[in-house]
Amino acid sequence: MITQSIVYTLVFVSAKTRFIIPLRFLLQPKMLTLILLSLVFAAILAIFAKFATADGDFTLMSKGHPKREEIEDKVVWITGASRGIGEILAKQFAKLGAKLIISARNEAELERVKAELVGKHAPGEVQILPLDLASDEDSLRVEVQKAESFFSGAGVDYMIHNAAHERPKMTALDVTEEALWATFKINVLGTITLTRLLTPFMLKRRKGHFVVMSSAAGKTPAPGQAVYSASKYAVNGYFHTLRSELFQKGIKVTVVCPGPIETSNGSGASSSEQKRTEKRLTSERCAELTIIAATHGLKEVWISNQPVLAVMYLVQYMPTIGYWLMDKIGGNRVEAAAKKGNTYGWGLLFGQKKKSQ
Repeated sequence: MITQSIVYTLVFVSAKTRFIIPLRFLLQPKMLTLILLSLVFAAILAIFAKFATADGDFTLMSKGHPKREEIEDKVVWITGASRGIGEILAKQFAKLGAKLIISARNEAELERVKAELVGKHAPGEVQILPLDLASDEDSLRVEVQKAESFFSGAGVDYMIHNAAHERPKMTALDVTEEALWATFKINVLGTITLTRLLTPFMLKRRKGHFVVMSSAAGKTPAPGQAVYSASKYAVNGYFHTLRSELFQKGIKVTVVCPGPIETSNGSGASSSEQKRTEKRLTSERCAELTIIAATHGLKEVWISNQPVLAVMYLVQYMPTIGYWLMDKIGGNRVEAAAKKGNTYGWGLLFGQKKKSQ
Protein backbone atom coordinates (compact mmCIF):
# COMPACT_ATOMS: atom_id res chain seq x y z
CA MET A 1 0.00 0.00 0.00
CA ILE A 2 2.81 2.39 0.87
CA THR A 3 4.58 1.65 -2.41
CA GLN A 4 1.36 2.15 -4.37
CA SER A 5 0.78 5.50 -2.65
CA ILE A 6 4.27 6.63 -3.51
CA VAL A 7 3.70 5.70 -7.16
CA TYR A 8 0.42 7.65 -7.29
CA THR A 9 2.11 10.66 -5.69
CA LEU A 10 4.97 10.62 -8.19
CA VAL A 11 2.55 10.38 -11.12
CA PHE A 12 0.53 13.34 -9.80
CA VAL A 13 3.62 15.47 -9.22
CA SER A 14 4.95 14.54 -12.65
CA ALA A 15 1.66 15.51 -14.34
CA LYS A 16 1.51 18.75 -12.36
CA THR A 17 5.08 19.55 -13.35
CA ARG A 18 4.34 18.92 -17.02
CA PHE A 19 1.46 21.39 -16.76
CA ILE A 20 3.25 24.07 -14.75
CA ILE A 21 6.38 24.24 -16.87
CA PRO A 22 4.58 25.15 -20.16
CA LEU A 23 2.32 27.57 -18.27
CA ARG A 24 5.31 29.39 -16.78
CA PHE A 25 6.87 29.51 -20.23
CA LEU A 26 3.73 31.01 -21.76
CA LEU A 27 3.46 33.62 -19.03
CA GLN A 28 6.88 35.08 -19.78
CA PRO A 29 6.61 38.72 -21.01
CA LYS A 30 8.18 38.02 -24.40
CA MET A 31 5.90 35.08 -25.05
CA LEU A 32 2.81 37.04 -23.96
CA THR A 33 3.78 39.81 -26.36
CA LEU A 34 4.22 37.31 -29.19
CA ILE A 35 0.84 35.72 -28.47
CA LEU A 36 -0.85 39.12 -28.33
CA LEU A 37 0.73 40.20 -31.63
CA SER A 38 -0.34 36.93 -33.23
CA LEU A 39 -3.92 37.45 -32.11
CA VAL A 40 -3.92 41.02 -33.40
CA PHE A 41 -2.48 39.89 -36.73
CA ALA A 42 -5.11 37.15 -37.00
CA ALA A 43 -7.86 39.67 -36.25
CA ILE A 44 -6.51 42.03 -38.92
CA LEU A 45 -6.41 39.20 -41.45
CA ALA A 46 -10.00 38.28 -40.59
CA ILE A 47 -11.10 41.90 -41.07
CA PHE A 48 -9.33 42.15 -44.42
CA ALA A 49 -10.85 38.85 -45.55
CA LYS A 50 -14.29 40.13 -44.61
CA PHE A 51 -13.64 43.47 -46.32
CA ALA A 52 -12.42 41.79 -49.51
CA THR A 53 -15.78 40.07 -49.95
CA ALA A 54 -18.00 42.86 -48.57
CA ASP A 55 -20.45 44.76 -50.77
CA GLY A 56 -21.05 47.56 -48.28
CA ASP A 57 -19.29 49.59 -45.61
CA PHE A 58 -18.63 48.01 -42.21
CA THR A 59 -21.47 49.75 -40.39
CA LEU A 60 -24.01 48.74 -43.03
CA MET A 61 -22.77 45.15 -43.03
CA SER A 62 -23.30 44.94 -39.26
CA LYS A 63 -27.03 45.72 -39.43
CA GLY A 64 -28.39 42.42 -40.70
CA HIS A 65 -31.92 42.64 -42.09
CA PRO A 66 -34.41 45.46 -42.77
CA LYS A 67 -36.69 46.40 -39.89
CA ARG A 68 -40.16 45.61 -41.22
CA GLU A 69 -41.80 47.56 -38.41
CA GLU A 70 -40.17 50.74 -39.73
CA ILE A 71 -41.79 50.24 -43.16
CA GLU A 72 -45.09 48.43 -42.71
CA ASP A 73 -48.11 50.71 -43.30
CA LYS A 74 -45.81 53.69 -43.92
CA VAL A 75 -46.22 55.87 -47.02
CA VAL A 76 -43.18 55.56 -49.28
CA TRP A 77 -42.80 57.82 -52.34
CA ILE A 78 -40.24 56.66 -54.91
CA THR A 79 -39.07 58.73 -57.89
CA GLY A 80 -37.51 57.04 -60.91
CA ALA A 81 -39.63 53.99 -60.11
CA SER A 82 -40.31 52.85 -63.67
CA ARG A 83 -37.07 50.89 -64.09
CA GLY A 84 -33.73 49.91 -62.60
CA ILE A 85 -33.09 50.33 -58.90
CA GLY A 86 -36.28 52.36 -58.48
CA GLU A 87 -38.43 49.50 -59.75
CA ILE A 88 -36.66 46.99 -57.50
CA LEU A 89 -37.00 49.31 -54.51
CA ALA A 90 -40.75 49.51 -55.18
CA LYS A 91 -41.01 45.72 -55.23
CA GLN A 92 -39.04 45.28 -52.01
CA PHE A 93 -40.87 48.06 -50.16
CA ALA A 94 -44.19 46.53 -51.25
CA LYS A 95 -43.20 43.15 -49.81
CA LEU A 96 -42.43 44.86 -46.50
CA GLY A 97 -45.97 46.22 -46.33
CA ALA A 98 -45.40 49.83 -47.41
CA LYS A 99 -48.07 52.05 -48.93
CA LEU A 100 -46.45 53.09 -52.19
CA ILE A 101 -46.49 56.17 -54.39
CA ILE A 102 -44.44 55.53 -57.53
CA SER A 103 -43.29 58.30 -59.85
CA ALA A 104 -41.49 58.66 -63.17
CA ARG A 105 -42.13 60.35 -66.49
CA ASN A 106 -43.36 57.20 -68.24
CA GLU A 107 -46.86 56.47 -66.93
CA ALA A 108 -47.22 53.28 -68.98
CA GLU A 109 -44.11 51.83 -67.36
CA LEU A 110 -45.40 52.83 -63.94
CA GLU A 111 -48.59 50.88 -64.68
CA ARG A 112 -46.46 47.86 -65.57
CA VAL A 113 -44.48 48.15 -62.34
CA LYS A 114 -47.66 48.53 -60.29
CA ALA A 115 -49.14 45.36 -61.78
CA GLU A 116 -46.03 43.41 -60.75
CA LEU A 117 -45.99 44.58 -57.13
CA VAL A 118 -46.97 42.16 -54.39
CA GLY A 119 -47.58 43.06 -50.76
CA LYS A 120 -49.98 44.02 -48.01
CA HIS A 121 -51.04 47.17 -49.88
CA ALA A 122 -50.02 46.16 -53.40
CA PRO A 123 -50.95 46.30 -56.13
CA GLY A 124 -54.44 47.54 -55.32
CA GLU A 125 -53.55 50.54 -53.16
CA VAL A 126 -50.42 51.63 -55.04
CA GLN A 127 -50.68 55.22 -56.25
CA ILE A 128 -49.19 56.25 -59.59
CA LEU A 129 -47.99 59.85 -59.76
CA PRO A 130 -46.34 60.81 -63.07
CA LEU A 131 -43.54 63.27 -62.38
CA ASP A 132 -40.85 65.13 -64.30
CA LEU A 133 -38.20 66.65 -62.04
CA ALA A 134 -37.31 69.08 -64.81
CA SER A 135 -40.71 70.75 -64.33
CA ASP A 136 -41.02 74.20 -62.79
CA GLU A 137 -41.63 74.73 -59.08
CA ASP A 138 -45.37 75.35 -59.43
CA SER A 139 -45.84 72.02 -61.22
CA LEU A 140 -43.82 70.16 -58.61
CA ARG A 141 -45.83 71.83 -55.84
CA VAL A 142 -49.02 70.37 -57.31
CA GLU A 143 -47.48 66.88 -57.35
CA VAL A 144 -46.37 67.20 -53.73
CA GLN A 145 -49.89 68.20 -52.71
CA LYS A 146 -51.26 65.15 -54.53
CA ALA A 147 -48.78 62.86 -52.79
CA GLU A 148 -49.73 64.29 -49.41
CA SER A 149 -53.43 63.72 -50.13
CA PHE A 150 -53.09 60.01 -50.91
CA PHE A 151 -54.03 57.37 -48.33
CA SER A 152 -56.62 59.65 -46.71
CA GLY A 153 -54.08 62.41 -46.23
CA ALA A 154 -51.66 60.27 -44.23
CA GLY A 155 -48.69 62.14 -45.68
CA VAL A 156 -45.34 60.92 -46.97
CA ASP A 157 -43.16 59.11 -44.42
CA TYR A 158 -40.28 58.16 -46.74
CA MET A 159 -39.20 60.15 -49.79
CA ILE A 160 -36.89 58.00 -51.92
CA HIS A 161 -34.97 60.31 -54.27
CA ASN A 162 -33.96 57.82 -56.96
CA ALA A 163 -34.56 59.66 -60.25
CA ALA A 164 -31.32 60.68 -61.96
CA HIS A 165 -29.95 61.84 -65.28
CA GLU A 166 -26.80 60.14 -66.51
CA ARG A 167 -25.11 60.57 -69.86
CA PRO A 168 -22.51 58.28 -71.49
CA LYS A 169 -19.02 58.82 -70.09
CA MET A 170 -17.09 61.78 -71.51
CA THR A 171 -14.19 63.92 -70.36
CA ALA A 172 -14.64 67.02 -68.23
CA LEU A 173 -13.80 69.26 -71.20
CA ASP A 174 -16.12 67.51 -73.65
CA VAL A 175 -19.28 68.17 -71.66
CA THR A 176 -21.77 70.37 -73.50
CA GLU A 177 -23.83 73.11 -71.91
CA GLU A 178 -26.98 71.11 -72.69
CA ALA A 179 -25.63 68.03 -70.90
CA LEU A 180 -24.49 70.14 -67.96
CA TRP A 181 -27.90 71.77 -67.57
CA ALA A 182 -29.88 68.54 -68.06
CA THR A 183 -27.82 66.70 -65.44
CA PHE A 184 -28.07 69.40 -62.79
CA LYS A 185 -31.73 70.09 -63.49
CA ILE A 186 -32.72 66.51 -62.61
CA ASN A 187 -30.03 65.40 -60.18
CA VAL A 188 -29.75 68.60 -58.15
CA LEU A 189 -32.24 71.39 -58.82
CA GLY A 190 -35.36 69.28 -59.26
CA THR A 191 -34.47 67.02 -56.35
CA ILE A 192 -33.82 69.97 -54.05
CA THR A 193 -37.02 71.73 -55.14
CA LEU A 194 -39.11 68.64 -54.47
CA THR A 195 -37.49 68.38 -51.05
CA ARG A 196 -38.14 72.03 -50.20
CA LEU A 197 -41.80 71.61 -51.11
CA LEU A 198 -42.32 68.36 -49.21
CA THR A 199 -40.37 69.11 -46.03
CA PRO A 200 -42.88 71.62 -44.52
CA PHE A 201 -45.52 68.85 -44.45
CA MET A 202 -43.07 66.55 -42.67
CA LEU A 203 -42.18 69.26 -40.18
CA LYS A 204 -45.83 69.67 -39.23
CA ARG A 205 -45.93 65.97 -38.37
CA ARG A 206 -42.44 66.16 -36.83
CA LYS A 207 -41.37 63.11 -38.81
CA GLY A 208 -40.07 62.32 -42.25
CA HIS A 209 -37.19 60.47 -43.85
CA PHE A 210 -35.36 61.30 -47.08
CA VAL A 211 -33.43 58.44 -48.69
CA VAL A 212 -31.13 59.86 -51.34
CA MET A 213 -29.74 57.58 -54.03
CA SER A 214 -26.43 59.31 -54.61
CA SER A 215 -23.36 57.55 -56.02
CA ALA A 216 -19.80 56.50 -55.35
CA ALA A 217 -19.11 59.27 -57.87
CA GLY A 218 -20.26 61.65 -55.14
CA LYS A 219 -17.50 60.40 -52.83
CA THR A 220 -14.53 59.95 -55.16
CA PRO A 221 -13.37 61.42 -58.46
CA ALA A 222 -15.06 59.69 -61.40
CA PRO A 223 -12.91 60.16 -64.52
CA GLY A 224 -15.18 60.34 -67.55
CA GLN A 225 -18.16 61.40 -65.42
CA ALA A 226 -17.16 64.88 -64.24
CA VAL A 227 -20.59 66.52 -64.42
CA TYR A 228 -22.45 63.50 -63.03
CA SER A 229 -19.91 63.36 -60.20
CA ALA A 230 -20.31 67.08 -59.52
CA SER A 231 -24.09 66.69 -59.32
CA LYS A 232 -23.78 63.91 -56.76
CA TYR A 233 -21.29 65.87 -54.65
CA ALA A 234 -23.81 68.73 -54.67
CA VAL A 235 -26.68 66.48 -53.59
CA ASN A 236 -24.58 64.96 -50.79
CA GLY A 237 -23.71 68.39 -49.47
CA TYR A 238 -27.29 69.63 -49.55
CA PHE A 239 -28.86 66.64 -47.82
CA HIS A 240 -26.22 66.25 -45.12
CA THR A 241 -26.71 69.93 -44.31
CA LEU A 242 -30.50 69.56 -44.37
CA ARG A 243 -30.26 66.75 -41.84
CA SER A 244 -28.00 68.74 -39.53
CA GLU A 245 -30.48 71.63 -39.60
CA LEU A 246 -33.68 69.62 -39.11
CA PHE A 247 -32.73 66.41 -37.33
CA GLN A 248 -33.94 67.67 -33.96
CA LYS A 249 -37.28 68.46 -35.59
CA GLY A 250 -37.84 64.88 -36.69
CA ILE A 251 -36.32 64.91 -40.19
CA LYS A 252 -33.96 62.05 -41.06
CA VAL A 253 -31.70 61.70 -44.08
CA THR A 254 -29.94 58.61 -45.41
CA VAL A 255 -27.49 59.21 -48.25
CA VAL A 256 -26.79 56.04 -50.26
CA CYS A 257 -23.65 55.90 -52.40
CA PRO A 258 -23.73 52.87 -54.73
CA GLY A 259 -20.89 51.90 -57.01
CA PRO A 260 -21.47 50.17 -60.36
CA ILE A 261 -24.86 48.44 -60.40
CA GLU A 262 -26.05 45.81 -62.87
CA THR A 263 -29.49 46.48 -64.31
CA SER A 264 -31.52 44.26 -66.61
CA ASN A 265 -33.63 46.84 -68.39
CA GLY A 266 -31.33 49.37 -69.90
CA SER A 267 -31.14 51.90 -67.13
CA GLY A 268 -27.39 51.67 -67.26
CA ALA A 269 -25.23 52.58 -70.23
CA SER A 270 -23.01 49.50 -70.20
CA SER A 271 -22.05 47.62 -73.32
CA SER A 272 -22.14 43.82 -73.45
CA GLU A 273 -18.36 43.76 -73.02
CA GLN A 274 -18.55 45.94 -69.93
CA LYS A 275 -21.25 43.74 -68.43
CA ARG A 276 -19.07 40.70 -69.03
CA THR A 277 -15.86 42.10 -67.51
CA GLU A 278 -17.07 44.47 -64.78
CA LYS A 279 -18.06 43.06 -61.42
CA ARG A 280 -21.28 44.96 -60.78
CA LEU A 281 -23.66 44.59 -57.86
CA THR A 282 -27.20 43.49 -58.68
CA SER A 283 -30.08 45.95 -58.40
CA GLU A 284 -31.76 43.56 -55.97
CA ARG A 285 -28.82 43.60 -53.58
CA CYS A 286 -28.43 47.36 -53.86
CA ALA A 287 -32.12 47.86 -53.05
CA GLU A 288 -31.94 45.44 -50.12
CA LEU A 289 -28.96 47.25 -48.59
CA THR A 290 -30.62 50.62 -49.18
CA ILE A 291 -33.70 49.55 -47.22
CA ILE A 292 -31.52 48.13 -44.45
CA ALA A 293 -29.73 51.48 -44.22
CA ALA A 294 -32.98 53.44 -44.13
CA THR A 295 -34.74 51.28 -41.56
CA HIS A 296 -31.72 51.36 -39.26
CA GLY A 297 -31.47 55.14 -39.55
CA LEU A 298 -27.96 55.23 -41.01
CA LYS A 299 -26.81 58.64 -42.19
CA GLU A 300 -24.59 57.59 -45.11
CA VAL A 301 -23.77 54.19 -46.58
CA TRP A 302 -21.51 52.90 -49.32
CA ILE A 303 -22.68 50.01 -51.48
CA SER A 304 -20.31 48.40 -53.96
CA ASN A 305 -18.12 45.47 -54.82
CA GLN A 306 -14.35 45.86 -54.82
CA PRO A 307 -12.30 47.72 -55.90
CA VAL A 308 -14.68 50.71 -55.81
CA LEU A 309 -15.47 50.18 -52.12
CA ALA A 310 -11.76 50.21 -51.26
CA VAL A 311 -11.25 53.42 -53.24
CA MET A 312 -14.05 55.12 -51.29
CA TYR A 313 -12.35 54.16 -48.03
CA LEU A 314 -9.00 55.45 -49.26
CA VAL A 315 -10.37 58.79 -50.42
CA GLN A 316 -12.33 59.22 -47.17
CA TYR A 317 -9.67 58.20 -44.65
CA MET A 318 -6.35 58.45 -46.56
CA PRO A 319 -7.06 61.20 -49.12
CA THR A 320 -3.47 61.68 -50.25
CA ILE A 321 -3.22 58.03 -51.26
CA GLY A 322 -6.80 57.90 -52.55
CA TYR A 323 -6.42 60.89 -54.84
CA TRP A 324 -3.00 59.68 -55.99
CA LEU A 325 -4.65 56.42 -57.00
CA MET A 326 -7.41 58.21 -58.91
CA ASP A 327 -4.84 60.41 -60.67
CA LYS A 328 -2.99 57.26 -61.65
CA ILE A 329 -6.00 55.58 -63.27
CA GLY A 330 -7.93 58.62 -64.54
CA GLY A 331 -6.60 58.72 -68.08
CA ASN A 332 -6.76 54.94 -68.43
CA ARG A 333 -10.40 54.94 -67.32
CA VAL A 334 -11.38 57.55 -69.89
CA GLU A 335 -9.71 55.50 -72.63
CA ALA A 336 -11.35 52.29 -71.42
CA ALA A 337 -14.76 53.99 -71.45
CA ALA A 338 -14.22 55.17 -75.02
CA LYS A 339 -13.49 51.57 -76.04
CA LYS A 340 -16.48 50.20 -74.09
CA GLY A 341 -14.13 48.27 -71.83
CA ASN A 342 -13.89 47.65 -68.10
CA THR A 343 -13.96 50.99 -66.26
CA TYR A 344 -13.95 49.61 -62.71
CA GLY A 345 -11.18 46.97 -62.56
CA TRP A 346 -7.78 46.99 -60.86
CA GLY A 347 -6.25 46.63 -64.32
CA LEU A 348 -6.72 50.36 -64.88
CA LEU A 349 -3.96 51.01 -62.36
CA PHE A 350 -1.49 49.20 -64.60
CA GLY A 351 -2.90 50.33 -67.92
CA GLN A 352 -4.42 46.91 -68.64
CA LYS A 353 -7.55 48.10 -70.37
CA LYS A 354 -10.09 45.62 -71.67
CA LYS A 355 -10.99 46.01 -75.30
CA SER A 356 -14.34 45.30 -76.84
CA GLN A 357 -14.48 42.38 -79.23
